Amino acid sequence: MLKPRLIPCLDVRDGRVVKGVKFAGLRDVGDPAQLARAYAKGGADELTLLDISATPAGRANGVDVVRAVRAVLDIPLTVGGGVRELADAERLLAAGADKVAVNSAAVGRPELLGELAGQFGAQCTVLALDAARRSGGAGFEVVTHSGSERTGIDALAWAREAVERGAGEILATSFDRDGTGSGYDLELLRELDSAVGVPVIASGGASSAEDLRDALSAGASAVLVASLLHDGVTTCQKIKRDLLELGVALRGAEVPA
Repeated sequence: MLKPRLIPCLDVRDGRVVKGVKFAGLRDVGDPAQLARAYAKGGADELTLLDISATPAGRANGVDVVRAVRAVLDIPLTVGGGVRELADAERLLAAGADKVAVNSAAVGRPELLGELAGQFGAQCTVLALDAARRSGGAGFEVVTHSGSERTGIDALAWAREAVERGAGEILATSFDRDGTGSGYDLELLRELDSAVGVPVIASGGASSAEDLRDALSAGASAVLVASLLHDGVTTCQKIKRDLLELGVALRGAEVPA
């Protein structure tokens, strides 16, 4: 069994890394390449780069940022945002991405997932699933366009369909927990883990090593973090040390401080 992964996330808008709460109130937190270099040197297992302004603006992902980030990394890089067709994914892969994440475009045209998997492989095709609790708290629905649109689509059913169409990984972000520091949505993670047979990455709400432990116990294969690192609360190596003390060994946990 492969050990779980720790994945910092860079949400990029207009060439800068930003962070907010529930995809809103975004604040500038730094330069993508500088942060990517620091996190990679600090013990990150992978990195995720999401151009959160691409889809709302109706444009493709900015490959210049991808190239700059790739130039300072020696770990796998997943890139998402503005991927609407094979050509968009091909540009990102040529710029240095190892995997491509899709959200809104796949919801609008699910065939895109099969096209990506057929051309580049399931290991390269990531479904970025942004999920919000339905009114009344019964179940989860898919949200798209950086959280601005609620689709009414059942999140678990969509995850299953995405895997059937070729997605090799699910990046599951809780819209309700994003940036709140209230912990990952464990119910969402448990249900996704039961629904699909591919790795699930937990995203949205982490504020401590205990939150990461709980997400992994709920079935996540990897944990995505942003505010914890961007705000200087902790480092990748300290997260790994803290998790070791909690009985959880991430990849590279033996790396010294």
